[in-house]
Amino acid sequence: MGGPAPVVAAARHAVRGVLADLPPGATVLVACSGGADSTALAAATAFVAPRLGLRAGAVVVDHGLQDGSAAVAAAAAERCRDLGLDPVEVRRVVVPTAGDGPEAHARTARYAALDDVAAAHGAGAVLLGHTLDDQAETVLLGLARGAGARSLAGMAPRRGAYRRPFLALRRTQTEAVCRTLGLDWWDDPTNTGAPLRSQVRGRVVPVLVDVLGPGAVPALARSADLLRDDADLLDALAADLLAAALVPPGADALGADPGPGADPGRGGGAAPRPAVVLDVGPLAAAHPALRRRALRSAALRAGCPGSDLFAVHVDALDALVTAWRGQGPVHLPGDRRASRACGRLSLGPGPTRRAGTSLLAPAQE
Repeated sequence: MGGPAPVVAAARHAVRGVLADLPPGATVLVACSGGADSTALAAATAFVAPRLGLRAGAVVVDHGLQDGSAAVAAAAAERCRDLGLDPVEVRRVVVPTAGDGPEAHARTARYAALDDVAAAHGAGAVLLGHTLDDQAETVLLGLARGAGARSLAGMAPRRGAYRRPFLALRRTQTEAVCRTLGLDWWDDPTNTGAPLRSQVRGRVVPVLVDVLGPGAVPALARSADLLRDDADLLDALAADLLAAALVPPGADALGADPGPGADPGRGGGAAPRPAVVLDVGPLAAAHPALRRRALRSAALRAGCPGSDLFAVHVDALDALVTAWRGQGPVHLPGDRRASRACGRLSLGPGPTRRAGTSLLAPAQE
């Protein structure tokens, strides 16, 4: 008797590779939307996990953004149960439509739901069905936004409990897995609709392949792999730089700026200390690629939300280090401020404004 079809074997091999380090008895969950990618992933996991002594279940997140989404989620959950996955949970989430838009909010809500279910079941891993095509689309979106190496590095094969077994498989292969196994799947209408990623998938990628050939998509994904290695190294070096520049609490008593949160007009008592204080010297001497990464990390440590922290903010922080002309504080996301004085760069909550005072009074070096 012959073995499975080559495409089914490839899917199972990919899943086996990312589960091999889990101890027997561990629980693994598949994030299943009902599409071909996650349905193929659910089928491969249902086959592989028991043979590794693992318990395999699934989570179906209903974003509630389309009519009939509850029925689609219920059908996906039933398909997972038919494959032998257990437990299988459906989670309905509320996705705001304002602000960053439904795509970003849906992603945030989805991962929050996955985190919650994984914690409830003590899951050792959560599998995501992203493919090589998804990786290429992520790189293209990053290029269009002028992103740096970290964003162009795309999706990591592993990030915490999340694992992506199919990043080396094409979307056509996951569909072939489903057809070979006789599994139905749901085609999300937004994949050919208005969202930006859908437009890249349906319009940009076909033109790219038509002009550059079928190797264009794998090449984009390969670029992400190379950039991820570079970004990992640069991030590690930038972490060392940040550690060297950080001023410990109580160590900046030589007339340093009391920080963005201080109220210089209020007498008595010490001014509140900013969240992060940095020595400008090590930063100014560092390579720009490391300095900018260190400054971004410092802003995150000071409480800036990463989703709102853009290159323009890092540029402004960098100017406080390399182009200091006595300029006033830099306004950062999350109501944070950064200011420089006495060779110290202070990042923290914005000041409490009193009547008759200005938030833009220039600092003095």
